[in-house]
Amino acid sequence: MSGQKQLILMSLPVLAYVLLFSYYPIWGWSMAFQDYTPIKDFTEQTWVGFKHFKFLFSDSVFLTVLRNTLAMSFINMMLGFVTSIILALLLNEVKVKWFKRSIQTISYLPHFLSWIIVTGIVANVLTVDNGILNVVLMKLGFIDEPIMWLSNPKYFWAIVGASHVWKDLGWGTIIYLAAITSIDPSLYEAADIDGANRYQKMWNITLPGIKSIIVILLIMNLGWILNAGFEVQYLLGNGVVVDWSQTIDIFVLKYGLQVGNYSLATAAGIFKTVVSIVMIAGANAISKRLGEERLV
Repeated sequence: MSGQKQLILMSLPVLAYVLLFSYYPIWGWSMAFQDYTPIKDFTEQTWVGFKHFKFLFSDSVFLTVLRNTLAMSFINMMLGFVTSIILALLLNEVKVKWFKRSIQTISYLPHFLSWIIVTGIVANVLTVDNGILNVVLMKLGFIDEPIMWLSNPKYFWAIVGASHVWKDLGWGTIIYLAAITSIDPSLYEAADIDGANRYQKMWNITLPGIKSIIVILLIMNLGWILNAGFEVQYLLGNGVVVDWSQTIDIFVLKYGLQVGNYSLATAAGIFKTVVSIVMIAGANAISKRLGEERLV
């Protein structure tokens, strides 16, 4: 114990940070079971049990918000997984080092841009007046007149998904490229001797070699299934697409800060957290039963 004093002292700031910002705020969950009023002391609040939770699941607005959150989160997760894996597989086959590094650098640079900048770029690309997407499509003859991309609800989820892919594609690829480097090179040499082509080696060696990483990342991402985002929907959304753009985070902001119904906003936040925990635990249990990699 005496030999660990330095390590213990070094860990105290981190422990204090976790307790202060991760555990202490859980005390605020009590607001979800009260008709909370800021001007009253905690002992003076009126306790109402699960009243606000019952209202959530009977409110058509929240059910619409839940649908939007699940749909956009699923789209973001699937597109992110598929595109990152495909790009990693393709980059692994590139033998020209300078070209490979250039593609990697270009692909992960958008990750370091804030969503304010990204949504500004997306809005400019999709604008009706001289937006590059409309200009290109009209030049190629696919459309006769500009499309109002951000004012049509049926395009909104696709725009959000494409924005997430462009921003995080390269960053997600880094993990898979690192996993690919751990695959035994002798497997590829044996496949060459057997006459396997590049696609066969991808399918039979590379993908099985990174399967454990894919499963672990999938489990971790399932915990964020109700975290479809806030910035991109809030900044690109408008009154025309509001029924398709609102997520739980925007719902919490609206009822918590704008309307002042802190209890309802807290109840929505608790629901989101509980679902995330259940999804991680469920995915982990299923992975264990199937004999795959798991978190714990």
